[in-house]
Amino acid sequence: MSVSSSSSSSSSVSSVTKYLKIPFWAQILAGLVLGVLLGWLARSQDMSWLVTTLEKVGDTFIGLLKLAVAPLVFFAILVSITNLRKVNNAARLASRTLLWFMVTSLIAVAIGLVIGLVTNPGSGTGLTPADGAKPEHTGSWIDFLTGIVPTDVITPFTELNVLQIVFMAAVAGIAALQLGEKAQPILNLSESVLELLQKALWWVIRLAPLGTVGLIGKAIATYGWDLLGKYATFTADIYVGCAIVMFVVYPTLLATVAKASPLQFFKGAWPAIQLGFVSRSSVGTMPLTQKVTERLGVPKEYASFAVPFGATTKMDGCAAVYPAIAAIFVAQIFGIDLGVGDYLLIAFVSVVGSAATAGLTGATVMLTLTLSTLGLPMEGVGLLLAIDPILDMMRTATNVAGQVVAPLIVSAREGILDRDKFNSVASGPVDVEEPQAVPVAA
Repeated sequence: MSVSSSSSSSSSVSSVTKYLKIPFWAQILAGLVLGVLLGWLARSQDMSWLVTTLEKVGDTFIGLLKLAVAPLVFFAILVSITNLRKVNNAARLASRTLLWFMVTSLIAVAIGLVIGLVTNPGSGTGLTPADGAKPEHTGSWIDFLTGIVPTDVITPFTELNVLQIVFMAAVAGIAALQLGEKAQPILNLSESVLELLQKALWWVIRLAPLGTVGLIGKAIATYGWDLLGKYATFTADIYVGCAIVMFVVYPTLLATVAKASPLQFFKGAWPAIQLGFVSRSSVGTMPLTQKVTERLGVPKEYASFAVPFGATTKMDGCAAVYPAIAAIFVAQIFGIDLGVGDYLLIAFVSVVGSAATAGLTGATVMLTLTLSTLGLPMEGVGLLLAIDPILDMMRTATNVAGQVVAPLIVSAREGILDRDKFNSVASGPVDVEEPQAVPVAA
């Protein structure tokens, strides 16, 4: 009996080991295919139990990611700010990082506007203003500006207000820098807690293929292909716009400004990009984003600042391409003509207000902020909510790619990029223990 039990245990361990050796991209791809098949089966055969199962699996995966978001953002921002003391020309690096965030956002929103104007995504959809509905929560500049400062220290964590959490973390980080050695015990504790949270998130990330099955399956089972038909042009616009940013703009900037190989970039960054696609959360992907940024040759001290900063503010997909095309879409559905001034306002909102997206799943706040600035009907948001999960995958992948590109460009221009490390990056597994935690391949 004991021999049989031992043999069974060894077989199980062997199966798990074989699974873990499968490249992460292949696990994700298998999850996508299985999710589509199960979603189609659930919808075509009216299998409500399967729809419920897929929904629970997907929601559980996203819930696990969100569980660590609040403390992860707080400690990541706090530690990243204090880590700047270890970097020469910290103020210069921080300002250059912000500058490149703004430059790439401006390029991305320009691409979104051009695509929207050329394709007219709101024409011929069969949708009318009556199909829309006001969202429960909307964004405005007053809400955005006054909402940065919390009224207490508990609510931002319980309600997951990432912008307020970032504010508190920034204040705590700057205060710690001012205190110097007196704050060292707190900094040591913060670094330990951050490592603990990142380790826990690695375990969640390993569940991404299973989460993919649930998320994709739920989308297909709930919406089917009919919804994609109505929003075909709009969906294509978002995917094409994000693809242009990710596969044309970023490589061009890397090749011309950073003098770095785009191919090497994708080899190193692809694990984080594909996880962003599945998880639809820049913050949830942040630990992996930081690791791939470091393995591309960006100094750890600088990457630990730039990546958390980017995960909460750098959103070329959600805050640039998407609101530009969505604003044109809503205006066309409601029969409202936009002028040059309106397009300039869209660009302004995209560059300045991207922190409103907060790195979480979805971009509704950014969209409502854009619509309210332009004076467009908020009911337009209701037109896009159904299709949002499908769009959010590509948007988040673009966000994550940009969060790696900007530190690379700054590092290259400041002469701190480890070129040998960058040039030696190869598509292959990410070490589970030291320093990373998910077996992946590009």
